[in-house]
Amino acid sequence: MSSPANSWQAYLTSQGAQFNAAGEASFPAATANAQLFDLSSSGLIAISGADSQTFLQGQVTNDIKLLAQGAQFNGYCTPKGRMLALFFTVMIDDVIYLQCPRDLIPDLVKRLRMYVLRSKVLVEDASEQMVALGLASDTLAATITAFPAAPYQQAQTENGTLIRLADAGAQQRALCIVSREQATTSWQSLSATFTPTSSAQWEALEIQAGIPQVYAATKEQFVPQMVNLDALNGINFKKGCYTGQEIVARTHYLGKVKRRTMLAHLSAGTQMPQAGDSLHDGQQQEAGQLVRVAPAADNGWWVLAECRLEAKEAGAISWQGQALDFKELPYSLP
Repeated sequence: MSSPANSWQAYLTSQGAQFNAAGEASFPAATANAQLFDLSSSGLIAISGADSQTFLQGQVTNDIKLLAQGAQFNGYCTPKGRMLALFFTVMIDDVIYLQCPRDLIPDLVKRLRMYVLRSKVLVEDASEQMVALGLASDTLAATITAFPAAPYQQAQTENGTLIRLADAGAQQRALCIVSREQATTSWQSLSATFTPTSSAQWEALEIQAGIPQVYAATKEQFVPQMVNLDALNGINFKKGCYTGQEIVARTHYLGKVKRRTMLAHLSAGTQMPQAGDSLHDGQQQEAGQLVRVAPAADNGWWVLAECRLEAKEAGAISWQGQALDFKELPYSLP
C-alpha cells in the first residue's frame, strides 16, 4: 500500500483506510446495506469564468447549456473523433466540474488551456480543493431527505452537492461533491449512517450500471458510440460544432456503429483483467477490448467489454481463453 498522497487521504487513513498505488481506498471488509465510498482516485477539473459554457460547448460532445437541468456525461475527442477522456459533468455555483481518472488530469488541463485563447475562462485541477464521495443503498431515497427524483438531477445538502446517479441493480446511488474544508465533517456525518466501503465495490456498481470510462491505457481507442455514450445521453447531435463532431455525427447518421460496449462477467483467474486488454473471437481474431474492470463478489470480475457486434453474434468472445458471460445492459442501445 502506498503512503497517503494528500491531506484527505491522510484523514481517511486515520479512519482505517488503506490506499493502493492508483489512489483507490480499501476499508476493513464489512457487509452493509448503506455504503459510503471515497472517490478521490477520480479527480475534478474546474472550468470557471464568464465564457466557460461557450468554451466547453466547442470542446465536448454534449450540450453544456443544458447543465442547469442536471449533470451529464461528455466525451472529449481528438479531431478524428477518438476519445481522450470521458467526463461526468456537473455545475456547482457557476463552476463546471469535469470528473475523470485523476492521472489523466494534468494532460487534459494542459490541452484544454491551449484552446482558451482570449476567452474569459480559467481551467484548473481542483482535485485537492474538492472531494467526491459515493453513496449506495437499496433504500437511499428513504434515507436522504433531499434525494433527487430522477438520475442526474442534483440537490444542495448539508453534506455537499448531491447528484443522483443511475441505479446499479437494486442499489440506488448518488455522488456527493464537497469542498475539502467541509469534507471531513461530511464524512463523519455520512459515516454515522453509511459504512465506509472499498472503492473497488463502487467500480463494480458503476460497471453493473453500464457506465464506461476512458483510462490512460484506452485513450484514443474509442469513438463515443463504441462505449455507448449515445445511450447514456452523452452526445447531443443538435448542438453544433465541437472537436471530433464530424466523425461522431457521421457514425450516427450513417448508422455504422459496428462496435458496442457490453456488460459481462469473467470467472476468477490467476491474474486480474485490465482495461485495454484484448478480446478474441472463436477464431482467435481480434474482437475488442476491456473498457472497465472490477472484482465481483464471487471472486470473479465484472467487466464492460467493447466488441465487434458481428463477433459477439457469431459466438464466444474470450479474454485469455476465458469466455465472457454476457449480461443484459440496464439500458437500451440505439
